[in-house]
Parts: sequence; structure tokens; C-alpha cells
Amino acid sequence: MSKVEGLIFIMARTVSYIVDDAQEGERFDVVLANAGLYASRSRAARALDEGRVFSNGALVAKKQRASAGDLLICELDEDAHAQGIAGEPIDLDIRFEDDDLIVLSKPAGMLTHPSADHQSGTLVNALIHRYGCDGLCNVQGEDDRPGIVHRLDGDTSGLMLAAKTDEAGQALMDAIALRDVDRRYLALVHGVIASDTGMIDAPIARHPKIRAQMGVFDTPSSREAMTTFTTLARFAPESFDNGYTLVECKLYTGRTHQIRVHMQYIAHPIVGDRTYVAHAPKCPAASLGLERQFLHSYRLAFDHPMTGERLEFSDGLPDDLAKALESLQHRCEYMKQSFDLGALSNEKEGER
Repeated sequence: MSKVEGLIFIMARTVSYIVDDAQEGERFDVVLANAGLYASRSRAARALDEGRVFSNGALVAKKQRASAGDLLICELDEDAHAQGIAGEPIDLDIRFEDDDLIVLSKPAGMLTHPSADHQSGTLVNALIHRYGCDGLCNVQGEDDRPGIVHRLDGDTSGLMLAAKTDEAGQALMDAIALRDVDRRYLALVHGVIASDTGMIDAPIARHPKIRAQMGVFDTPSSREAMTTFTTLARFAPESFDNGYTLVECKLYTGRTHQIRVHMQYIAHPIVGDRTYVAHAPKCPAASLGLERQFLHSYRLAFDHPMTGERLEFSDGLPDDLAKALESLQHRCEYMKQSFDLGALSNEKEGER
């Protein structure tokens, strides 16, 4: 089962592995992946995080370094012989690309990268098919995330960035961390927001009981999260709902589910969201027929990391979101003066 170095003895669903001299000083997730014990470095890292790997009888962390002669005991994945991430011929809606980066519009329903229960049909599978692993950056250090510098939730649509080279990828990640990439989203939320603008500065952490969810918590594991919003339109309530507000949200941090968590936190959850539903009307009709959250990445602006050229892109609403918004037009009580509701359905090609 070993590639070349080391010695492996199979024992049911666990294996033992002796670290070779050549692997001295390497991180354990690298050692495990290179030895073929896990299909990718990210799977090895997950096994370490889950406490399924021991070195000389003690639990190890993925950032810990290996020493020659270390005896590793590993519990294998259920799919112990899984292959690496495969490319798939999935259409990509590319708005711009050059030798360094890609700007694309991700459809709703597509995950950004593979997860434990979704190994196919992701943006990464599509990117690998089009460019190959060697044609994509790997700055995140995860074998299942080539090209990825940031992510969108599976059911969030719209513009996002990918990188072809490590230099461009690292520069884009740094720019995002420094808040130099202008990312704006359209969100339709339940309830009528009275203020024209607002800022939500509330820390986000993983839910202590529901691992798939995030929330606003004041705990040591919480991370700073800041979202601003501008009210674009308000729609009057009817019998089955409490009205709606269309907002433009701007991210200053990039926490998991950030906008969805923050809008629920201020008692205005996103229409169609199936996870963050506190304060949402109980009547199914209040979701306006949507099968996913009304959240769309519609504006993206940044300086090209290699040339310095300012790039700006826009993306109109997908048909499902445009249809939901159109159903509310007769109820519109307020619209921001500079905002054109009709234009949202027409900005399909992007702009530079």
C-alpha cells in the first residue's frame, strides 16, 4: 500500500506506518497523503483533526512535524482506496481570464470544492477538467482545492475568483484578507428594514451542537465578522408574510455563511434559506417559491495582482431570483433613487 518509502502493515481498517528518513520534518498530513494512506492531503488533515492518527501512541495535529522512525497508527477513511479529485466536463460561465486568474459566475447548487459527502460536481472538478491541476494554484495547501482563493456557499450564486498561479492566488488571498477586494451581494430578506444603511459587527463561530451551522457567539473560538448593508428596496407585508427588503451586502471579512448568519442575527433572515430560519414567517408561501436562499454575488472589483489594472464585474440575477423579485414589484414602497430594479435581470455578461 506504500508508494515507495516506509513500511505498512494492514490491520482491519487501521494501518501502521513508519516514517522514512526522507520524510523527516514534514507535516503529518503531507506524510500520510504521500504514503498513499489517504486520497489527498485534505483527507489526511481531516483524519488528524478527527483524532484518527497517533504517533508513538499520542494524538497528532496536522501542523505537527514528523521525525524519522515515528510509528504512526491510522484509522482509514471508509473509502480507503479513494482516488484523487477527478476533472469533470462541467460548463463554466467565465467572465474573464488571463494567464494568472479567472473570474466566473458560479451557479446555485454547485459546491466550491469537494467535501466528505460530495466528491464530484464541484467547481474544483470543473476547473481541473479545463485547466488541469498543474494549471491552477495550490496556495491553500489542500489537494482538493486547486485554483480556489475564496468560496461561495453551494446554494449561493454569482461572481467569484479563481487563480492559475500560486503567485496570483496568494496575492488575491492577501487582498481579500486586507479588504482590498470589493465583494457585494444582493440579498432579499424577510421583514421591512427601517434603516437605509447598517453595519453588523458580530463574531461568528461554529454552532456548539449543530456542526453544520454557524452562529453569532461570544466564545474563544469566535472570529471577527463584519458586514455592511444598504437598503435598495422595501416591499409591503401581506397576509402570509411580514414584508421584504432587498439589500446590498458588502463583506469586510469572509466567515462561513457570514451574510446568512448576520441577517438572521438582526432578525431579517434571507428568503429561501433552509438553515438560518429564526424570525422567518412560518407560511411556506413566504419563501416566494424559492428552493434556495436569495443570495447572489453580483459585484466584484479588485486590482489585478500582477498588472495593477482595476477590474470590475457585474452579474445579473439568475432566473429563479429574478422571478421571486418580480413577484413583489407591485408591493414596492421604497426604492433607492440610484437603483434600477429592472437592470438586475440584464447584467449577464459582466463588465470590465
